[in-house]
Amino acid sequence: MERPVKLKEHLRGRSSDELHTRPTLRTISELTGFAVQTVSRALGGAPDISDSTKATIRKVASEIGYVPNRAGVRLRTGKTNVIALVLSAENDVLSLTSRLISSIAKGLRGSSYNLVVMSSFTEDNPLDTVRNIVRNETADAVILNQIKPRDERVRYLMDEGFPFVTHGRTIWSERHAYYDYDNKEFGILAANQLHRKERKHILLIAPPTDQTYAIEMISGVKEACSFNGQHLEIVSKITSDSNREVIRAFTEQRFTEGTKPDGVISASPNATMAAISGIEDAGLALGETLDVFSKETVPILDLFRPNILKTREDVATAGQFLAEAAIQVADKDDKPPMQALEITETYESSADVNAISD
Repeated sequence: MERPVKLKEHLRGRSSDELHTRPTLRTISELTGFAVQTVSRALGGAPDISDSTKATIRKVASEIGYVPNRAGVRLRTGKTNVIALVLSAENDVLSLTSRLISSIAKGLRGSSYNLVVMSSFTEDNPLDTVRNIVRNETADAVILNQIKPRDERVRYLMDEGFPFVTHGRTIWSERHAYYDYDNKEFGILAANQLHRKERKHILLIAPPTDQTYAIEMISGVKEACSFNGQHLEIVSKITSDSNREVIRAFTEQRFTEGTKPDGVISASPNATMAAISGIEDAGLALGETLDVFSKETVPILDLFRPNILKTREDVATAGQFLAEAAIQVADKDDKPPMQALEITETYESSADVNAISD
């Protein structure tokens, strides 16, 4: 095997036309000294190619701006080298969506796969996007979000034998790859933390109740509130996915009229900030007569109000895991499907931490 050459030395003396020609596998072969077949298999993640060889080849490919000819790759291998992430087009920017996309993309970095985000609209049949991917063979695997217990997209993909991973669990989870956050434990933790603050009347702003994580969260809150003797009020007019102004207006009205809750549990930072705005518009102050416990997928709540009680959902780890699991199913690996459940960890508000340190 030829000794790999140094990139700068190899490029020195080349004409302008040569330097601006689209790089090919042969270009990488010439620059590294590895055979074209070795280069191709290394970029494809072949398991019998050493990690050091893969690293060398991928580094050179990145430096010269090599982009695979997808038509050629598909003709040779039958693969698209695409992982499709299907997301709702209505997701809010303060939800986990943007961080999830970023972390999955980072997880695929250095592999032979590229991430493509496919939009799904609430007014459309949720199967439409997934069917199009499968029928047109536009991806090697699919990552699904906003999972329902009997998700018809999952049922369809299992029936078709098409590779997929879910961010959330279904009733068939033992049969497929997934990453999930323990939302039941979040519900228990939230109610218990508010109980420690002696909050007796709890208002829950839950996710859409047709989704698995909402069912799990409500179950956990109910269980803990029942044990603690707390009165639980589950909001039916809004969800944590509702428009911010709708949430703000609802909470302002709710905390102006009738018996007022003294504790609020919110499933997202977006809903939390909107709810607190409504509470303050009703003339109440956070931390005095009431407390709010929130899930935090984006580190922003301390900048809004430092005395919000919260726990983090690690979206970066979720994205990395989903990317690795998608690669495994796309490669048709015979290993058992990758599965993980993130257990929540609590941390007090900045105000509480500062009070302790003082």
